[in-house]
Amino acid sequence: MSVALSQRQQSILQRVVEEYVATGQPVGSRSLVERSGIAVSSSTVRGELAELERIGLLTHPHTSAGRLPTEAGYRMYVDELLERQEPRAGEFPLDLPLARAEVEEALQATTEMLAQVTRLLALVSAPPLQAATVRHVEVLMLQPRVVMTVVITSLGGVTKLRTEFTADVDPGLATWSADYLNDRLMGTRIGSRAVRLAFEEPGLSPRERAFLDAIRPSFDHAADEGRMLFVGGAAGLLDEMREDEFGAYRSLMDALEKRAALLDVLAQRLDPRRPFARVGEELEQPGLRELALVGATYGVAHRTLGAVSLLGPLRMDYDKALRSVRSAARDLSRFVEDVYADD
Repeated sequence: MSVALSQRQQSILQRVVEEYVATGQPVGSRSLVERSGIAVSSSTVRGELAELERIGLLTHPHTSAGRLPTEAGYRMYVDELLERQEPRAGEFPLDLPLARAEVEEALQATTEMLAQVTRLLALVSAPPLQAATVRHVEVLMLQPRVVMTVVITSLGGVTKLRTEFTADVDPGLATWSADYLNDRLMGTRIGSRAVRLAFEEPGLSPRERAFLDAIRPSFDHAADEGRMLFVGGAAGLLDEMREDEFGAYRSLMDALEKRAALLDVLAQRLDPRRPFARVGEELEQPGLRELALVGATYGVAHRTLGAVSLLGPLRMDYDKALRSVRSAARDLSRFVEDVYADD
């Protein structure tokens, strides 16, 4: 909505949103004057509230003279918050260096801490698996002519691929290949140039090269695996549920069973330079349109790896949510820098 508000109207809208978020009760002119210290009379505030309602930023229940924000009012309030974000993200109570150096553990820790701090539903999308790193490779003899290659990634993904040969395989060759690949590829990105070079090493014998070429598709399959989404805080969110928000929360619980839809929401139009917010109908997925989502991306130099987000009711503390996701995304970016930096 493109509406030009006066400075006073902007201030009143901000205070209505923040008062309603804090109390859950419609906000009247008298309480605005008394609690926020606006230096104008109650009658002046009533006039401004009426104007904000006329242009669709506020509404009021029939049983109350107080106002509450509309979806458009929340959107304008959030836009103003986004415009006046501090250049640097604040501190966040997330001590990732103390966690084991596994990306999935860092993502889960981020999810749990965000949910705990905000009492909202935390969603953290993992990097695509082609950007994950190799944790371990196993090459197992299943039968004399059947080999299984297992590729385990830093995100906890496990890819298994059976390869059938036309002749018996030397077990020593399978053992050698596992040692070779672990030595060359542990900690290396699945989709990196280093993987290709390991399979094309000039010093390999024809026999070694032929065997590696046969099991190489295991790494292609690992790179093509699906996306992962870490979710935390559903129980805490339900603890905060208001009766009039029950329908929205029920839809949210339904949506959690379809994580691919949530991943699609997080993948849409992400700007790596600034946090984002989507309010109500802007969340195009059915079941999410009574909710709001705020988030920020994390990654390394010019490459977005995923998003740190919070999902909750329209009546959420947007200021706290935006500050939290920005700080968490910054800390997560620092953590993954060594893992996902270009080889």
